[in-house]
Amino acid sequence: MGAAIEVNNLNAWYGSNHILHNIGISIPANHATALIGPSGCGKSTFVRCLNRMHETNPIARVSGSVRLGGIDLYSDIAPVAVRRRIGMVFQRPNPFPTMSIFENVASGLRLSGGPRRRQMEEVCERSLRRAALWDEVKDIWKKRSGASLSGGQQQRLCIARALAIDPEVLLMDEPASALDPISTSKIEDLIFELKADYTIVIVTHNMQQAARVAEMTGFFLNGYLVEFDATTKIFTNPADKRTEDYITGRFG
Repeated sequence: MGAAIEVNNLNAWYGSNHILHNIGISIPANHATALIGPSGCGKSTFVRCLNRMHETNPIARVSGSVRLGGIDLYSDIAPVAVRRRIGMVFQRPNPFPTMSIFENVASGLRLSGGPRRRQMEEVCERSLRRAALWDEVKDIWKKRSGASLSGGQQQRLCIARALAIDPEVLLMDEPASALDPISTSKIEDLIFELKADYTIVIVTHNMQQAARVAEMTGFFLNGYLVEFDATTKIFTNPADKRTEDYITGRFG
């Protein structure tokens, strides 16, 4: 099952550039939460802070707290363990081109000292089924490279790879922005199914997508979280005029 995320007074920097300012947000378990806002507003930096990827840049730093199920991810647990509990899917599909479809999904399991091969095959098949890809690759999954798949299939393969290590949270940074409408629809359908078992956080520029898939929405602007509320309220009766101006297209 997914777990709730509690963020308090989160600040992030790249060198001397203060990217995120005093972010506080409660992300509910087993829901999809969308993060919207113009380019450069801090959305992607925020999700990278949730699984401690931000600090992989040597000039980056973070202050504040991020708690997952009551555990402070910045003081109570190692970064590698954080990333096992919080998986991530990026904007552009990034399968390992020299690996088969099976090996792509198994890669995270191997890094974490995964099960024996037969059990690994079962886990990988289950993950591909969860990512709605199994029926399309079951006859080729050990023969064909992950890079041989279409863009939409590659993105679902990356989702399967993230699911294989059984995270509690799945972060998705613009997961459909490089995909065609049919592939985008499959990703959105997948989000609906996955939130029964995982907490989903999705960064998107597509406000219609946010309205379709997310129960909660946060609006970021210039490194600040301007507003966070039920998606229906954000899109029909926002509390802050800056939110209204953004969703009605006055800027962004």
